[in-house]
Amino acid sequence: MRMTRLLPATPDEVFDAYTDAEKQKIWFSILDEKPGVVEINVDLRVGGTQTAVWGQDADTLFHETQTFLEIDRPHRLVTESTGGGPDGSSMTTRIEVTLTTRIEVTFEAHRDGCLVTIVQSGFPAVEVRDFFSTQVWVGALDRIEAFLTRGARDVR
Repeated sequence: MRMTRLLPATPDEVFDAYTDAEKQKIWFSILDEKPGVVEINVDLRVGGTQTAVWGQDADTLFHETQTFLEIDRPHRLVTESTGGGPDGSSMTTRIEVTLTTRIEVTFEAHRDGCLVTIVQSGFPAVEVRDFFSTQVWVGALDRIEAFLTRGARDVR
């Protein structure tokens, strides 16, 4: 799966919005009518992890842990991810195993902002890949864009 989005900010600003826990806590719920649960911790170093738990309420939580494999701030970020949803389903992705999901995010300066490119591969099923390309990443980028255009002033 590959997708791109032009965001109205510099690569530094987009990279920070994508990786900073306090900023993520804002954009994870910026488009929600009613605030839900958002818990995020980030150890931004190679080998460090980002853990996120979010949802409308305690009974509908999603969870994800990403391990940082490469960090080239503000140009590129590569992670491996394990996550699941409120129905108990899970998707585990590992580098260099049979079911491999590698997430590469690049941040490129563009005359109108930052071109973000996401490449994620090795999904366990086509339906999972399609869900990520039409729902997960579109929603995340919509939220980051909303944060960059109207929510950045709310960062503590």
